Amino acid sequence: MDELIWDAVRASRGWLDAANGTGDAELTCRILKLTEEAGEAAGAWIGVLGQNPRKGVTHRREDVAAELADVAFTALVAIESLGLDARAVVSSCAAKVRDRASS
Repeated sequence: MDELIWDAVRASRGWLDAANGTGDAELTCRILKLTEEAGEAAGAWIGVLGQNPRKGVTHRREDVAAELADVAFTALVAIESLGLDARAVVSSCAAKVRDRASS
């Protein structure tokens, strides 16, 4: 991934650490933030489908993609907030998935 991503992840973690601290309650909120972001992605997809008859079609696939990117970025910040290297964790996950898919 582009260095911009990893730099932004570390900068976001630092900004949150400075503003909110690093205790377990803060870490809990960072992990729970994933659920909030995932809900926004789900809401956007519902908007693409026009599933809510009162609202109709309210979103585009690009909106869903942007919300999913928010989920991914939030997860990377949460991983860093656990004191781990998000790049290494994601690389390990990718290798595991690649190996499973090629079996």
